[in-house]
Amino acid sequence: MKKFLLIFIFSFTWIFAADYIPEIHCKHFLFGYPTGTPKTNDLIIRDAYALSSNDSTKFADWVCYLMDSTTITGSTKDRKWNADPWLDDAETLEPNDYNDAPKKLKIDRGHQAPLASLKGASDWFTTNYLSNITPQKADLNQGVWKNLEDKARDLVAIYGQVWVMTGPIYEREMPKMPKANENHIIPSGYWMIISVFDNDKIKTVGFIMDQETPRKSEFKNHLSTINDIEKRSKLDFFRELEDKEEWRIESKINTEWFEKDFIK
Repeated sequence: MKKFLLIFIFSFTWIFAADYIPEIHCKHFLFGYPTGTPKTNDLIIRDAYALSSNDSTKFADWVCYLMDSTTITGSTKDRKWNADPWLDDAETLEPNDYNDAPKKLKIDRGHQAPLASLKGASDWFTTNYLSNITPQKADLNQGVWKNLEDKARDLVAIYGQVWVMTGPIYEREMPKMPKANENHIIPSGYWMIISVFDNDKIKTVGFIMDQETPRKSEFKNHLSTINDIEKRSKLDFFRELEDKEEWRIESKINTEWFEKDFIK
């Protein structure tokens, strides 16, 4: 009987521990950080942003950042690429891994937390760490994705603070970078969730963009419910909200807010 009891207690404790989600407080997290990442991921929290770096893909599964008038203000900063010093060599890419990739794959070193949005942060230079970079198609990175980042910055003037979550989607195999000596997986697409408070009520809107998105594509072509982003990214967002409120913001596209602030 004692042996059975010990086995039951151990099993129950293991199950509880396996499902346990640490309570982590950070200004970049709005109603909790995204969950669903592998246990081997590295959680990195900086003044400019927070991210969860995936050892297998070599890229962040999600990046969260809070913008306000101080983060988006400042002089133009240099883009000097570096491996993330907080990660082991085998966990991240290095600048040389991108050699020849822009020409052969037509990709950019795409910021997930953009330098232009965080140039006023004390550690703005960390946005150039490769843990915050992914190989993003040039037409996407310089087109509608950049335009959406610009629009998110514009919202600071209206709402004061803007929370952004972004990350990759892996739905089909993509070509590898030719000079990379670490195994890696290039995303087939990306998602972005933008959130603000308006009179103490959260407003949020989500987008999904494929790597092959045309440069002149429009925001409206990429609107997505948060529920669909969760399904395709295998992540869970806003888990600290009450279920009714979480369902309200995740199940439908906030077309009223989109038409008001995202369409010129």
